[in-house]
Amino acid sequence: MSEFRLTVAQFSATLDVARNRELSVSLIAQAAPSSDLVVIPENAMYSDPAKEQPDSGYSEALDGDFVTALREAAERGGTHVVAGFTETNPGGHPYNTLVHIAPTGELDGIYRKIHLYDAFGYRESDSVTAASADTPLTFAVNGITVGAATCYDLRFPEMARWLVDHGADVLVYPAAWAVGPMKELHWESLLRARAIENTTYVAAAGQTGPHCTGQSQIIDPLGIMRASAGEEADAFATAVISSDRVAQVRSTNPCLENRRFVVGPQA
Repeated sequence: MSEFRLTVAQFSATLDVARNRELSVSLIAQAAPSSDLVVIPENAMYSDPAKEQPDSGYSEALDGDFVTALREAAERGGTHVVAGFTETNPGGHPYNTLVHIAPTGELDGIYRKIHLYDAFGYRESDSVTAASADTPLTFAVNGITVGAATCYDLRFPEMARWLVDHGADVLVYPAAWAVGPMKELHWESLLRARAIENTTYVAAAGQTGPHCTGQSQIIDPLGIMRASAGEEADAFATAVISSDRVAQVRSTNPCLENRRFVVGPQA
């Protein structure tokens, strides 16, 4: 049996880049002693959900202050970290990027968001460049493979299945899930659905109110919620991820073996 401890941490990012960076580092430091993997939200470096400065924005390169601070925090805490930030794109609008940082502090992998949030009255594509679906972000923690995607990607079941087809037994979703009618229900329903249909753990770290739903949570391969941070800002939820649990559920519900279709990125 293999297992590890996973924590999802939530807070509300603002226009204050230094404050967001310090809070991100603080949350990682607090969670690290009891965690092998800490996941913090999408847009953790900079966020303007109220469109206070619609004609401006902020982005950094992968070797900028934000990712550098996360690398140092991961190394100090001896934990894996997944976090979302706005990455500078010299060729146009920035990318909405996830980074995976190893416990050594090494920048081990990146994922640039594929599905942009052009829905519910939002137009993410007006300010963000969509990445091509080339290689998914997966990595191992104590021998268990984790796959990562971002927020709106949750609404696309083929994205989750693509990660599972690359070996993921745990799916993590940093997010800034916007508030609105039925949005919390959609959030929880889709997280449970991705877990049940793929017989994987699903862990989601969301930004909190007033503009986002919070509700960071960890769900097991049978769809059972193992931990939730609720609506509270600067909060955590932690659960043990077990390869035995994945194997047990898949022996009862071998839907991955029984499937008749395959999925992959469009050409």
